[in-house]
Amino acid sequence: SGYKGTLNLWVLGYTAGNAFANPFDNAIVQFQADNPDIKVEIIGYPPTDEGFTKLTTALQSGQGVDLLRLPSDRLPGYVKDDLVEAIDTYLTDADKADILPNVLDVTRIKDKKASAWPLWVVPMGIYVNKTVFAEAKVELPPKNWTWDQFVDAAKKTTFKNAKGEQVYGWSGFVDAGVVNTWALWMNEDPSVRPLTADGKFGFDNPKAIAGLERFISLALTHKVTPPDFGSQKDADIKGAFQNGQLAMTVDATGPAAQFKGAKVDFEIYPHPTMNGNKLTVGAVGLIAVAKTKDETKRKAAMDLGRYLTSSEVQEDVPAGSNVPTGFYLAPGARKSVKINDPLDKFLPVLPDMWSTPLVADWAKFTRLFHVEYQGIISGKVKAEEAMKRISAEATSLLKS
Repeated sequence: SGYKGTLNLWVLGYTAGNAFANPFDNAIVQFQADNPDIKVEIIGYPPTDEGFTKLTTALQSGQGVDLLRLPSDRLPGYVKDDLVEAIDTYLTDADKADILPNVLDVTRIKDKKASAWPLWVVPMGIYVNKTVFAEAKVELPPKNWTWDQFVDAAKKTTFKNAKGEQVYGWSGFVDAGVVNTWALWMNEDPSVRPLTADGKFGFDNPKAIAGLERFISLALTHKVTPPDFGSQKDADIKGAFQNGQLAMTVDATGPAAQFKGAKVDFEIYPHPTMNGNKLTVGAVGLIAVAKTKDETKRKAAMDLGRYLTSSEVQEDVPAGSNVPTGFYLAPGARKSVKINDPLDKFLPVLPDMWSTPLVADWAKFTRLFHVEYQGIISGKVKAEEAMKRISAEATSLLKS
């Protein structure tokens, strides 16, 4: 590209030494070796509302961020505010032939222009700790399990282990920045979606209320979740699963590398069905280039974006000691990217994946919803009351 200088790369979930960091660290070492005039600084930010706010502030300032790894539901807001670059003129014929067309289409927000490099497709799955099940003397449920079978497994794996420690059957991360737990109640009925086909808020209908009430019974009735469920830190949930204090959790593909590296004996299950409905939730992981007037720098950032979403980076960062699954932490968005174990366990759920909608005010909606969601989970407010209260404002935000 001819650029000489520093590129600042913001990476979601990155903390030095963790499963999200090592693949990018290794890739950047190779990129810098191939481009000795360029230094890449990696800045990590957490998958929380606070983390996304920090990223947005940096983008708005026009300083300190040149590329960013983000989920697809955040892209429309950044396109609306003209904070990221279109990539169309930088897509080669080889790129167009390799990137899955339907995944690239997810980035076409304005004027049908692609606004980010598709990296991977990220569905949620149920992580099952086989060691905990064995210790509790509970047989693994079938993978075509129902909600009742899921609840039964969670109840039987909520127990005191041999060390006298309390083990819980299930938990999941709840934050305004994520949708990890949503499929467990959205599977009540196909009508349970944030925005329905006729343009209305869909979480206040009777089916949604039934799904939410069923979901919170895990904590309020069955007592299979930790007492601080709903406000637990993401790292604490992953740590509890890894250490055998949690039998099951719902999460995206990323932790699979962490758990594999820690030699956790685990399996990945689809979400349990409800009323015969199969569902998981997810998004497309992207790498976007921040808006800049410097054409040389833009070209260098595009080169890095292409590299970090390619099969070339998979060859440069193969599965090894500090990257158990190699560079890719989810099924890749290119035909040329191979899917390594255990990420291949997520492939069966992809046909049932509901992707978060591409609306500009998605972040504002999730903040609005989150306050009520936490209240519902804690039992402080009724689901119907909470959803009716935000219905009008939610509809307005989702129509953006």
